[in-house]
Amino acid sequence: MAATDTASGFIQVADGVRLAYNQYGPPSAPNLVLITGWAQTAAAFRKQVAHFQSHFRVTTYDHRGHGESDKPAFGYRVSRLAADLEALLSQLDLKDATLLGHSMGCSVIWAHWDLFPSSRSRIAKLVLIDQAPTLLRNPAWSDEEAARAAAVMPPQAVCEQLNALSGPSGKDAMATFAKGFLSPTVDPADAEWLLQQSLKMPLPYAATLLADHACADWRDLIPRINVPTLVIGAEGSLLPTQGMQWIADQIPGAKLRIFGKDEGGSHFMLWENPEGFNRAVEEFLTSS
Repeated sequence: MAATDTASGFIQVADGVRLAYNQYGPPSAPNLVLITGWAQTAAAFRKQVAHFQSHFRVTTYDHRGHGESDKPAFGYRVSRLAADLEALLSQLDLKDATLLGHSMGCSVIWAHWDLFPSSRSRIAKLVLIDQAPTLLRNPAWSDEEAARAAAVMPPQAVCEQLNALSGPSGKDAMATFAKGFLSPTVDPADAEWLLQQSLKMPLPYAATLLADHACADWRDLIPRINVPTLVIGAEGSLLPTQGMQWIADQIPGAKLRIFGKDEGGSHFMLWENPEGFNRAVEEFLTSS
């Protein structure tokens, strides 16, 4: 095995914004790109970096407005984040890569697949973790229709959340929102650490991005994915597992792994049960 090598720095995208990135593991090893969810930082993947860096070239980065990246007053939409991902793949010349997206990270992957078809040759596999095909629930849908889409946010709820995040009690709103991503039994220190990572993003920018993210509908795009894919969900997540099943059913040959409540199966199962999560991902990555 080649010696482990780390690298860090910034890439600059077309509109001048700098994105912070880190790379770990042998440069000649297969590429694994970890893409965070809404308002989270690359540090949230530290349990995955520690596991995978021995046999993979692991790349993490912070979206604009997140973590250590620049925080401009513009560009907080999923399509712009997809263009940022394209810049990362191109400037670091990442090939035959597995893209692993958590939560909104899946939406970034879906937007990238839609907008940059010429870059699909760089993508070997996908891992899609607990993201709804569309978060916005149409009031006319039945409960069954909403569950298949994992649509959990009625229009009024979206507006209320955005106003709360942008208002004078935004930090409290973020704390309440973030609490729902974790199991009730999670270590309070872990919950606080993840919350502090989220609060590195200015809350008005977080609200703007959430508005765009919540209203997107990816159901026409998902069936057009044609690379090996692992879909991961959790019984303890706010998102119904029927939505993860629907995604897996749309992608030819996709595999599905649902974490039970008794195995750290929250929206952050990658944090609460890193051993089980990493094992499931590694089995998929090393399968033919």
